[in-house]
Amino acid sequence: MNKKKKVQAYSIVIPILNEGKNLEELVTKIKKNLAKFKFEIIFIDDNSKDDSLIFLKKLKKKYNFLKYFIRKKKPDLSLSCIHGFNKSRFDNIIVMDGDLQHDPKYLPRMIKIFKDKNLDFVVAARNFRNFSIPGLSMTRFIASKILIYIFFIFVGTKTTDPMSGFFIFKKIIYMKNKKKLFGRGYKILSDLIYVSNQNINVDDLIITFNLRKKGNSKMNLKVLLNIIFFIFYNFFRKIF
Repeated sequence: MNKKKKVQAYSIVIPILNEGKNLEELVTKIKKNLAKFKFEIIFIDDNSKDDSLIFLKKLKKKYNFLKYFIRKKKPDLSLSCIHGFNKSRFDNIIVMDGDLQHDPKYLPRMIKIFKDKNLDFVVAARNFRNFSIPGLSMTRFIASKILIYIFFIFVGTKTTDPMSGFFIFKKIIYMKNKKKLFGRGYKILSDLIYVSNQNINVDDLIITFNLRKKGNSKMNLKVLLNIIFFIFYNFFRKIF
Protein backbone atom coordinates (compact mmCIF):
# COMPACT_ATOMS: atom_id res chain seq x y z
CA MET A 1 0.00 0.00 0.00
CA ASN A 2 1.48 3.35 -1.07
CA LYS A 3 1.90 5.96 1.58
CA LYS A 4 0.17 9.25 0.94
CA LYS A 5 2.67 11.88 -0.15
CA LYS A 6 3.08 14.61 2.46
CA VAL A 7 1.97 18.01 1.22
CA GLN A 8 4.48 20.77 1.80
CA ALA A 9 3.09 23.76 3.64
CA TYR A 10 4.56 27.18 4.31
CA SER A 11 4.48 29.57 7.24
CA ILE A 12 4.98 33.12 5.94
CA VAL A 13 6.51 35.29 8.66
CA ILE A 14 6.23 39.02 8.01
CA PRO A 15 7.75 41.45 10.55
CA ILE A 16 6.15 44.89 10.31
CA LEU A 17 6.48 48.36 11.80
CA ASN A 18 4.09 51.10 10.66
CA GLU A 19 3.12 49.33 7.43
CA GLY A 20 -0.66 49.61 7.83
CA LYS A 21 -1.23 51.09 4.37
CA ASN A 22 0.46 48.12 2.69
CA LEU A 23 -1.07 45.17 4.51
CA GLU A 24 -4.31 44.58 2.63
CA GLU A 25 -2.62 44.72 -0.78
CA LEU A 26 0.18 42.43 0.42
CA VAL A 27 -2.19 39.76 1.76
CA THR A 28 -4.29 39.90 -1.41
CA LYS A 29 -1.21 39.34 -3.59
CA ILE A 30 0.09 36.48 -1.42
CA LYS A 31 -3.31 34.76 -1.54
CA LYS A 32 -3.46 35.13 -5.33
CA ASN A 33 0.04 33.78 -5.95
CA LEU A 34 -0.19 30.90 -3.48
CA ALA A 35 -3.70 29.77 -4.41
CA LYS A 36 -2.39 26.26 -5.13
CA PHE A 37 -0.40 25.95 -1.90
CA LYS A 38 -1.12 25.37 1.76
CA PHE A 39 0.12 28.28 3.84
CA GLU A 40 -0.39 30.55 6.80
CA ILE A 41 0.57 34.22 7.21
CA ILE A 42 2.02 35.39 10.52
CA PHE A 43 2.40 39.13 11.03
CA ILE A 44 4.66 40.22 13.88
CA ASP A 45 4.00 43.88 14.62
CA ASP A 46 6.72 45.74 16.54
CA ASN A 47 4.09 47.90 18.30
CA SER A 48 3.32 50.13 15.30
CA LYS A 49 2.13 53.67 15.92
CA ASP A 50 0.10 53.94 12.73
CA ASP A 51 -3.16 52.16 11.84
CA SER A 52 -1.54 48.73 11.38
CA LEU A 53 -3.56 47.11 14.18
CA ILE A 54 -6.83 48.24 12.59
CA PHE A 55 -5.87 46.54 9.33
CA LEU A 56 -4.59 43.43 11.09
CA LYS A 57 -7.88 42.98 12.96
CA LYS A 58 -9.82 43.47 9.73
CA LEU A 59 -7.70 40.95 7.83
CA LYS A 60 -7.86 38.43 10.67
CA LYS A 61 -11.66 38.42 10.46
CA LYS A 62 -11.54 37.95 6.70
CA TYR A 63 -8.91 35.21 6.39
CA ASN A 64 -8.59 32.09 8.54
CA PHE A 65 -4.99 31.54 7.34
CA LEU A 66 -3.83 34.77 8.96
CA LYS A 67 -2.74 35.54 12.50
CA TYR A 68 -0.81 38.34 14.12
CA PHE A 69 1.12 39.12 17.28
CA ILE A 70 2.13 42.45 18.80
CA ARG A 71 5.61 42.84 20.31
CA LYS A 72 5.64 45.52 22.99
CA LYS A 73 9.40 45.51 23.43
CA LYS A 74 12.00 47.57 21.56
CA PRO A 75 11.56 47.14 17.78
CA ASP A 76 13.95 44.58 16.34
CA LEU A 77 13.45 42.75 13.05
CA SER A 78 15.39 39.61 14.00
CA LEU A 79 13.53 39.23 17.28
CA SER A 80 10.23 39.73 15.45
CA CYS A 81 11.14 37.00 12.96
CA ILE A 82 12.19 34.64 15.75
CA HIS A 83 8.87 35.28 17.47
CA GLY A 84 7.15 34.34 14.21
CA PHE A 85 9.24 31.19 13.83
CA ASN A 86 8.17 30.08 17.29
CA LYS A 87 4.51 30.64 16.39
CA SER A 88 4.72 28.88 13.01
CA ARG A 89 2.87 25.62 12.34
CA PHE A 90 4.64 24.30 9.27
CA ASP A 91 8.05 22.80 8.45
CA ASN A 92 8.97 25.41 5.84
CA ILE A 93 9.18 29.12 6.55
CA ILE A 94 9.07 32.08 4.20
CA VAL A 95 10.31 35.45 5.44
CA MET A 96 9.41 38.66 3.63
CA ASP A 97 8.93 42.35 4.38
CA GLY A 98 5.60 44.09 4.73
CA ASP A 99 6.44 47.10 2.56
CA LEU A 100 5.59 45.49 -0.83
CA GLN A 101 9.20 45.68 -2.02
CA HIS A 102 9.23 41.88 -1.89
CA ASP A 103 6.81 40.96 -4.66
CA PRO A 104 4.66 37.88 -3.89
CA LYS A 105 4.71 37.02 -7.61
CA TYR A 106 8.12 35.39 -7.02
CA LEU A 107 6.83 33.01 -4.34
CA PRO A 108 5.77 30.16 -6.69
CA ARG A 109 9.18 30.21 -8.40
CA MET A 110 11.01 30.26 -5.07
CA ILE A 111 8.95 27.33 -3.83
CA LYS A 112 9.55 25.35 -7.03
CA ILE A 113 13.33 25.77 -6.73
CA PHE A 114 13.14 24.93 -3.03
CA LYS A 115 11.19 21.70 -3.67
CA ASP A 116 12.84 20.52 -6.90
CA LYS A 117 16.38 20.89 -5.56
CA ASN A 118 15.52 19.87 -1.99
CA LEU A 119 17.33 22.93 -0.63
CA ASP A 120 17.75 24.30 2.86
CA PHE A 121 17.44 27.93 1.72
CA VAL A 122 16.26 29.80 -1.35
CA VAL A 123 17.19 33.47 -1.25
CA ALA A 124 15.43 36.11 -3.34
CA ALA A 125 18.58 38.06 -4.16
CA ARG A 126 19.17 41.52 -5.56
CA ASN A 127 21.49 41.74 -8.55
CA PHE A 128 24.41 43.76 -7.21
CA ARG A 129 26.26 43.34 -10.49
CA ASN A 130 24.08 46.13 -11.83
CA PHE A 131 25.17 49.70 -11.21
CA SER A 132 21.98 50.41 -9.31
CA ILE A 133 18.97 48.53 -7.99
CA PRO A 134 15.37 49.78 -8.21
CA GLY A 135 14.06 50.50 -4.72
CA LEU A 136 17.49 51.36 -3.31
CA SER A 137 18.92 54.87 -3.14
CA MET A 138 22.50 55.22 -4.34
CA THR A 139 23.62 55.61 -0.72
CA ARG A 140 21.92 52.36 0.33
CA PHE A 141 23.15 50.59 -2.81
CA ILE A 142 26.79 51.50 -2.08
CA ALA A 143 26.43 50.72 1.64
CA SER A 144 24.89 47.32 0.84
CA LYS A 145 27.66 46.44 -1.62
CA ILE A 146 30.34 47.36 0.93
CA LEU A 147 28.65 45.32 3.67
CA ILE A 148 28.26 42.30 1.40
CA TYR A 149 31.92 42.56 0.40
CA ILE A 150 32.86 42.58 4.10
CA PHE A 151 30.62 39.54 4.61
CA PHE A 152 32.41 37.63 1.88
CA ILE A 153 35.85 38.46 3.29
CA PHE A 154 35.21 37.66 6.93
CA VAL A 155 32.36 35.14 6.93
CA GLY A 156 32.33 33.50 3.51
CA THR A 157 30.01 33.18 0.53
CA LYS A 158 26.88 31.07 0.69
CA THR A 159 24.54 33.48 -1.08
CA THR A 160 25.16 36.50 -3.27
CA ASP A 161 22.83 38.58 -1.08
CA PRO A 162 23.23 37.78 2.62
CA MET A 163 21.42 41.07 3.33
CA SER A 164 18.16 39.90 1.74
CA GLY A 165 15.03 39.80 3.87
CA PHE A 166 13.13 37.61 1.39
CA PHE A 167 13.81 33.87 1.56
CA ILE A 168 12.53 30.34 2.23
CA PHE A 169 14.18 27.89 4.60
CA LYS A 170 13.57 24.68 6.49
CA LYS A 171 12.35 25.30 10.01
CA ILE A 172 14.51 22.48 11.36
CA ILE A 173 17.57 24.68 10.79
CA TYR A 174 16.17 27.27 13.17
CA MET A 175 15.17 24.64 15.72
CA LYS A 176 18.67 23.13 15.75
CA ASN A 177 20.49 26.47 16.00
CA LYS A 178 18.17 28.88 17.82
CA LYS A 179 20.27 28.95 20.99
CA LYS A 180 23.33 29.97 18.96
CA LEU A 181 21.75 32.80 17.00
CA PHE A 182 23.02 36.34 17.34
CA GLY A 183 19.30 37.03 17.57
CA ARG A 184 19.04 40.77 17.09
CA GLY A 185 19.39 43.37 14.39
CA TYR A 186 18.04 43.47 10.86
CA LYS A 187 19.60 40.54 8.99
CA ILE A 188 18.06 37.30 10.21
CA LEU A 189 18.96 35.47 6.97
CA SER A 190 22.69 35.86 7.57
CA ASP A 191 22.24 34.80 11.18
CA LEU A 192 20.47 31.58 10.19
CA ILE A 193 22.89 30.69 7.40
CA TYR A 194 26.17 31.42 9.12
CA VAL A 195 25.26 29.93 12.48
CA SER A 196 24.74 26.52 10.89
CA ASN A 197 27.73 24.24 11.36
CA GLN A 198 26.45 21.57 9.02
CA ASN A 199 26.74 21.78 5.26
CA ILE A 200 23.62 23.53 4.02
CA ASN A 201 22.34 23.86 0.48
CA VAL A 202 21.57 27.43 -0.55
CA ASP A 203 20.46 28.77 -3.92
CA ASP A 204 19.60 32.28 -5.13
CA LEU A 205 16.78 33.51 -7.32
CA ILE A 206 17.70 36.91 -8.73
CA ILE A 207 14.68 39.19 -8.55
CA THR A 208 13.80 42.85 -8.95
CA PHE A 209 12.74 44.54 -5.74
CA ASN A 210 9.76 46.87 -6.04
CA LEU A 211 9.88 50.55 -5.17
CA ARG A 212 8.41 51.29 -1.76
CA LYS A 213 4.92 52.71 -2.31
CA LYS A 214 3.98 53.81 1.21
CA GLY A 215 5.67 54.19 4.58
CA ASN A 216 9.32 54.82 5.37
CA SER A 217 12.49 52.74 5.24
CA LYS A 218 13.84 51.46 8.59
CA MET A 219 17.49 51.64 7.46
CA ASN A 220 19.68 54.10 9.37
CA LEU A 221 23.22 54.45 10.74
CA LYS A 222 22.41 52.48 13.89
CA VAL A 223 21.16 49.57 11.79
CA LEU A 224 24.30 49.63 9.63
CA LEU A 225 26.59 49.62 12.67
CA ASN A 226 24.65 46.70 14.12
CA ILE A 227 25.16 44.75 10.87
CA ILE A 228 28.92 45.45 10.92
CA PHE A 229 29.09 44.27 14.53
CA PHE A 230 27.21 41.11 13.54
CA ILE A 231 29.69 40.38 10.74
CA PHE A 232 32.70 40.57 13.04
CA TYR A 233 30.83 38.64 15.74
CA ASN A 234 30.39 35.76 13.29
CA PHE A 235 33.98 36.02 12.11
CA PHE A 236 35.43 35.65 15.61
CA ARG A 237 32.88 32.97 16.49
CA LYS A 238 34.19 30.90 13.56
CA ILE A 239 37.77 31.29 14.79
CA PHE A 240 37.13 30.54 18.44
